[in-house]
Amino acid sequence: MAGRVVWAPVKSLWFSFHAVIAVVGGIFTFSYGAVAIAFVFTVATLCLGHSIGLHRLLVHRSFECPRWFEYFLVHLGTVVGMGGPFRILYMHDIRDWSQRHEACHPYFVHQSKIWRDYIWQMHCDLRLKHPPEFKIEPRIAQDRIYQQMQKGWMLQQVPWAVLFYLLGGWPFVIWTVSVRITISLIGHWLVGYFAHNTGQRDWHLQGHAVQGHNLPHIGLLSMGESWHNNHHAYPESAKLGLRASQHDPGWWALQALQAIGLVWKLKLPRDLPYRPELKAIYGKTK
Repeated sequence: MAGRVVWAPVKSLWFSFHAVIAVVGGIFTFSYGAVAIAFVFTVATLCLGHSIGLHRLLVHRSFECPRWFEYFLVHLGTVVGMGGPFRILYMHDIRDWSQRHEACHPYFVHQSKIWRDYIWQMHCDLRLKHPPEFKIEPRIAQDRIYQQMQKGWMLQQVPWAVLFYLLGGWPFVIWTVSVRITISLIGHWLVGYFAHNTGQRDWHLQGHAVQGHNLPHIGLLSMGESWHNNHHAYPESAKLGLRASQHDPGWWALQALQAIGLVWKLKLPRDLPYRPELKAIYGKTK
């Protein structure tokens, strides 16, 4: 648990830069066309990129696909604006590692006051006094394309910005880049904050400092990522919405991709190793 929260200049300035452009530029360049194309691109990057490419594939290896298609999905995830693939792996793994202990630093618990958690998550990093050794698997770490994605993760916005400029000028650029990035980052933080504080739980993990919660009303909006209690229980499952009533657009997209042969070997809870600390909860709890 020992560590301190410090200002992360790159992370903070990146978000602040796009947030200012989104607020100011978004107002003066508003058009229904810009909003519409930004909405479509936001859904694509969050669903195919973040939820499928970064989370379910790069981090958890919950399915297989051709290498070229993996690069495309991870690229779309990088365009969301949270960081390069190596950064995403580190952020996810250090958070999971901490939460699986009996106690962890408040930075990873997400149960501080909402304004403090916002400042911490959007503008700061945690420096643990005794961090674990972090090693990325050689298949990823030694991949030259992933290395370039990590080095130039901010620049991956440029080709899309050029395309949208050709389609609709500066209004399209501002809405598909800065407005999208701002909404995506704030939305990702909000889902994480509430999913660790309130909602439904079907599973309990004994000895874990943090329990995930399912947020039923935003399954569609979060591309399935709001079924966080399910994800804590079965991290490597490609399907996050485990019940028929739990809407999971990421899973629907994977099923469509499987039907055309672009993905295969989709892992489900029944395919994962037994976890002795995982206990079912009968009835809904808060």
